[in-house]
Amino acid sequence: MRENDSRKLSVEALNERRRQVVECRQRGMTQKEVSTLCGMSTVTIGKIDVLFKKGGWSAVQVIKEGRPKGKGRILTSEQERDAQKVIADRTPDQLKLPYALWTREAVREMIAHRYQRSLSVRAVGDYLQRWGYTPQKPLQKAYEQRPAEVRRWTQETYPAIKAKAVLEEAEILWGDETGLRSDDVRGRSYSPRGSTPVIRVNQNRDGCSVISTVTNKGQMRWMVFKGAINARILIDFMRRLIKNAKRKIFLILDNLRVHHSQPVQDWVEAHYEEIELFFLPSYSPELNPVEIANADLKHAVTTCAPARKKGKLHKVASTHLRSLQRNSERIISFFQKDTVRYAA
Repeated sequence: MRENDSRKLSVEALNERRRQVVECRQRGMTQKEVSTLCGMSTVTIGKIDVLFKKGGWSAVQVIKEGRPKGKGRILTSEQERDAQKVIADRTPDQLKLPYALWTREAVREMIAHRYQRSLSVRAVGDYLQRWGYTPQKPLQKAYEQRPAEVRRWTQETYPAIKAKAVLEEAEILWGDETGLRSDDVRGRSYSPRGSTPVIRVNQNRDGCSVISTVTNKGQMRWMVFKGAINARILIDFMRRLIKNAKRKIFLILDNLRVHHSQPVQDWVEAHYEEIELFFLPSYSPELNPVEIANADLKHAVTTCAPARKKGKLHKVASTHLRSLQRNSERIISFFQKDTVRYAA
């Protein structure tokens, strides 16, 4: 097929090409010459000649067919704008609809209740596509989270911490803990159709925990330990952080009870010149960049062969953490996710 095939042109471009055909024919060019130049068949050129002789340019011009854009739609422009705002800002259950997510059925029912307009599921899909809405996996946020506190953190509290860090020449570290289990295997496995794959794991499972910190400069500190985090372990980790530190540390943590425990507060007060603690809004783990590092760790561990010996999980986790610690660019990339970009 010719690269300049007129069948692929818009109405405006096609009319311009037809004008060129008329001009070329008036200059005495043959139909074959015009066909090669303008990308039209000689039959079409012959038809254009006949039309031009009978009615001039108005007879040659192509008129765009079909109904005007927007004509015949069930929703008005105002209703479309309002529906988009509702979908973007609210969830179905907030409108007392029996849905958790905005599916086509949920949008259809919302339109019926809000505008008294009846649409088919397919028509709803057409509207959503026209608006630029696509089905996506939603982020999960705690119901108890207070949006006002989150806005205050990103717009006021953290900028103030950052300014204070610059003033005191301190370094901001984001910290958190996570747990790993030897029988945690994630992902999908290929298998013959109708035959579900089986993964064998030890019933006497092993486990370990990790506490780590990251910075937007690509630095990472971590410690693997047994059991759950407690004040003694946290203090031990903070003691490692300030050891040989060239600057004061601003450590940002979530609101786990042990982070606010009296032994931790007493230790931090005793080392105020070396470390200071700050706390994220409640129920807001998505604001902490180290959560992405934890997810990266869990993905790496759970896609490895299941640990069947004591200490194997500890070794696998440590190996990945060492590798990640040496990859500063990857750590910096954790700060590019939308929810934590404010900290980059």
